[in-house]
Amino acid sequence: MSTFGSLFRVTTYGESHCASVGAIIDGCPPGLELSAQDIQVQLSRRRPGQSDLTTPRDEKDLVHVQSGIERGVTLGTPIGLLVKNEDQRPKDYSETDLYPRPSHADYTYLEKYGIKASSGGGRSSARETIGRVAAGAIAEKYLKQVFDIEIVAFVSSVGKIHLPSNVAPPSLTPLDGDEDNDEAADALSPEFRQLLATITREEVDKHPTRCPHPGTAERMTKRIIRAKEAMDSIGGTVTCVIRNVPSGLGEPVFDKFEAKLAQAMMSIPATKAFEVGSGFRGTEVPGSKHNDAFILKDGKLGTTTNWSGGIQGGITNGEDIYFRIGFKSPATISQAQHTAQYDGTEGTLSARGRHDPCVVPRAVPIVEAMAAIVVMDQLLIQNSRKAAAGLLPPITTLPPTMVMPSR
Repeated sequence: MSTFGSLFRVTTYGESHCASVGAIIDGCPPGLELSAQDIQVQLSRRRPGQSDLTTPRDEKDLVHVQSGIERGVTLGTPIGLLVKNEDQRPKDYSETDLYPRPSHADYTYLEKYGIKASSGGGRSSARETIGRVAAGAIAEKYLKQVFDIEIVAFVSSVGKIHLPSNVAPPSLTPLDGDEDNDEAADALSPEFRQLLATITREEVDKHPTRCPHPGTAERMTKRIIRAKEAMDSIGGTVTCVIRNVPSGLGEPVFDKFEAKLAQAMMSIPATKAFEVGSGFRGTEVPGSKHNDAFILKDGKLGTTTNWSGGIQGGITNGEDIYFRIGFKSPATISQAQHTAQYDGTEGTLSARGRHDPCVVPRAVPIVEAMAAIVVMDQLLIQNSRKAAAGLLPPITTLPPTMVMPSR
């Protein structure tokens, strides 16, 4: 399906080389001051041709508001957004008439639909994410204005180059090389905690890699350039933090907050892994070391640690939400690859076209957008529940153990 969300519903449309791509956003609250520039900021961070580390396809990705906003204010009706494709080159993909690109979606789309777009991957292209980013920018405007929610993503690895250990959580290796050793430091180093609490998009965007650690960013640049010069590609990871999210969001059991977050992130092209909180690291640590003890913070319960990543039982607990997504190396490379044609005839494919040697720098605003859409949708659902419950007369017959104590 091309629609995501329950109350805040986002439908994207368009293929890589058609006339335009875009989105329809249904469920945005009326009365939000919103301009095309609010949306354009994030689209410009996502667009191709930003640096030598990205595809040279020259798209300005200018957004055209079609409906739902009048005199700079949302009407509560569906918002239509359109972005024209201006630098498409369908002829660059003539070789895919015969060959499905290895690890790309050419073959699976044809198997599913019995027909496929003639060039550029069609709906499987990252060009489709323009609609997501535009919708996410709208959600972010509301979330920031009403709840002061902040969402910041950054590149945490490229290939085998990771943020240094005093910034990033420990690597996924057996603790101290001893399978019987249950001792463990906090999965979040003090430096990484500080990074999650304070990182800004301005800091992230200081370097083309969107890695906030200067030394590591330079090493990542060299690795991406090396892949590009070899007509190859390389993958990486993006880490994201969501700050100031209210507690109580998430719909157990099938629409738990992390379940919707995982669905949103794994729907982004080229994603192959997702972890929230301590993630796979948490499987190595006994409960006595992993549990987040509760304390009183500013008049309400909080936790001393945050191995849970701000989510417990599928419901947000008020702590910062942090997660990481793994992006594979882009499938389309210019190296000659021995493979098979659609009819099974063996041959050699040398793909053309303009492609990112590494997608993670441009994936940062896409991750932020999908996170914003999830939070927005879950907030509308929870606030609808609260509003409906608030219309009922107070219940005085329940024992104190069944209700939240007042402070």
